Amino acid sequence: MKFLVEDERVRIFAFVIMPNHMHLVWRVRNGKIYEDVQRDFLKYTAQQIKLDLESNHPDNLREFYVGAKDRKYQFWERNPLSVELYSQKVIEQKINYIHFNPISEKWKLCKYITDYKYSSASFYWMESEEWDFLTHYAAAVDD
Repeated sequence: MKFLVEDERVRIFAFVIMPNHMHLVWRVRNGKIYEDVQRDFLKYTAQQIKLDLESNHPDNLREFYVGAKDRKYQFWERNPLSVELYSQKVIEQKINYIHFNPISEKWKLCKYITDYKYSSASFYWMESEEWDFLTHYAAAVDD
């Protein structure tokens, strides 16, 4: 995510990385094509996951084996869900949803949303600067 921001491909407003999925609120910067940015992000992260599994958890790698014509392993869904965020109200609703995901009845990963490390919740609720690639959605200017 940091690379995408530094390379001026996107502005990232919020995220959460869950055990089996992730949510990301971003805006593709002017001159960039959404599908290209998403493809590159998914490809890069899949390669990093594969390298990590090969080095640290080789037995787990076979769980992702698909033996398809164009790839040996599959880490991401073929058609990730994308939702257009067309108003400030919808943006706030989605950001709240993803921040509260770790404490939901389904997951119960922590007690407070700001306790979950792999989330932008602490950026908004505690003004943490740990994720320095984030931009506050209310301060974002059109690119």
